[in-house]
Amino acid sequence: MRHIYLLLAALGAALPMYYFLSWFVAFGFDIGGMVEAWNVNDATTGLVYDLTVAAAALFAWAIWETARSRRWLNLVALPVTLCVGVGCGLPLYLWLRSR
Repeated sequence: MRHIYLLLAALGAALPMYYFLSWFVAFGFDIGGMVEAWNVNDATTGLVYDLTVAAAALFAWAIWETARSRRWLNLVALPVTLCVGVGCGLPLYLWLRSR
């Protein structure tokens, strides 16, 4: 499973970044514009909220479990989740946790 988690973390970084970078090339480095594009219709807004709730659940679980286990390196997955996304942060956390 460790290899699958690591592969999913890599895919969870590479796939969204490809599209984010493509967007930045087309529209410039405009974070506000990107957030506006995420909320262009109800379908995309629903996905944004779905991913936000998933990220919040990951944060709560990771902080609680790390405080219990004292494996502080596992918290590296949290800034990765914020900077890259849940698709990378969650499998990265699972990979770190499985060490």
